[in-house]
Amino acid sequence: MPIAHHVYTAVDCAHPASLARFYAELTGWEVGPIEDSEGKVEWVDLFNNGQRMMAFQKVSNYQAPTWPEGPIPQQLHFDFHVPDLDIGEKKILAIGATKHEVQPGKNFRVYLDPEGHPFCLVKSLQLSRE
Repeated sequence: MPIAHHVYTAVDCAHPASLARFYAELTGWEVGPIEDSEGKVEWVDLFNNGQRMMAFQKVSNYQAPTWPEGPIPQQLHFDFHVPDLDIGEKKILAIGATKHEVQPGKNFRVYLDPEGHPFCLVKSLQLSRE
């Protein structure tokens, strides 16, 4: 019997609303209501068919990871499966991703989101959803 189940992942960042919109474009998920408290957005959720999938939390002193080396480790990263890496790359670059200079594999590519979090597009032979 499991101890717990994964509900969603929360990501530290400087600009939760804009980063949530970036990942909404990437995944097709919906940005949840954005609550503005005294001109500051502190938390934004992404939903897929009503289920919370990701959240973005404001951190006042956020610093981007320096992967693959440097003083700030990546700590975690996301893998997004795509049927075609070239098409996926074109689309994510158009919405604000940056291709990382380090590319260690053939069936995946490493990118940075607009706030510097590393993530990968992975060549998938099958996708259960597009």
